[in-house]
Amino acid sequence: MLDGTLKPHIDPALDRVARGLAAAGCTADGVTVAALVVGLAAALAIACGYPVLGLALLLLSRIADGLDGALARTTRPTDRGGFLDIVFDYVFYGAIPLAFAVLDPLANALPAAVLLMSFYANGASFLAFAIMAEKRQVRAELRGKKSLYFSTGLAEASETIAAFVLFCVFPQHFAAIAYVFAAMCFWTFAARVALAVRVFA
Repeated sequence: MLDGTLKPHIDPALDRVARGLAAAGCTADGVTVAALVVGLAAALAIACGYPVLGLALLLLSRIADGLDGALARTTRPTDRGGFLDIVFDYVFYGAIPLAFAVLDPLANALPAAVLLMSFYANGASFLAFAIMAEKRQVRAELRGKKSLYFSTGLAEASETIAAFVLFCVFPQHFAAIAYVFAAMCFWTFAARVALAVRVFA
């Protein structure tokens, strides 16, 4: 929901940094891998009881995740890069709720499971919609030029990062935040399915 609003404000700064990284010889795929490694380190820190450290690593990971796309635009976008970006994003998205479940299984296991189920449904609808859109050669660049069709929704990357930040700042309220965000994800899933039924009739 917020991605489209925030993107024009964030992209110019990312593009400037990306030009510097390109000049230094960095590759978009390398930054994508680095974003995943730092994101998994954030999950490990959270699971070990260090949510503040986890928050710092989480934010660093997401900055890197934005930089890989900017770097690809500066150099040359590839299908491999687009594939790695989306797949590694979903690995990261799953790792953070799992980390909180490990941190406090008694309080967090069920809400983490519900949240992961909502991610699973939302991710499946997102990727299936992108496949059908590609098959019909439907294009949209509301979120900028992407490797695959990005259908919008109530719960997107910005909202996910915001929820993860809240988890780290208020770990004692993980369950409540997780249930609210899961509801947002299920709403996005249902809206996307309804859209697909109309568009792909």
